[in-house]
Amino acid sequence: MVSAAPLFYADVRGIIDLVLLVFALVIESVAFVHCLTQRSDAFPAIGTLPKAGWLAILGICLLLTLLGFGVISIFGLIGIAAGMIYMLDVRPGLRDLSDGKGYW
Repeated sequence: MVSAAPLFYADVRGIIDLVLLVFALVIESVAFVHCLTQRSDAFPAIGTLPKAGWLAILGICLLLTLLGFGVISIFGLIGIAAGMIYMLDVRPGLRDLSDGKGYW
């Protein structure tokens, strides 16, 4: 019974790491694809980084996540934060700037 606890701990941690990895990949890839499909002159109009800056940040974070640096590492946490900032701050600003009838 005592030796079963560390094995159970490893299984639970593996599942949590997998769920966090899928979450990070979804957030970063959706943010990257959305950034690719937007016009470049819209980014300065809402007062944020230019499109190339966002593409660089999101692309590097996505690449580091795909290379397996781990979601719990500093690169993974920065990637999740960058994706969430883009999705929660920049994307609504871009949507408000356009007609607002897009599918995103």
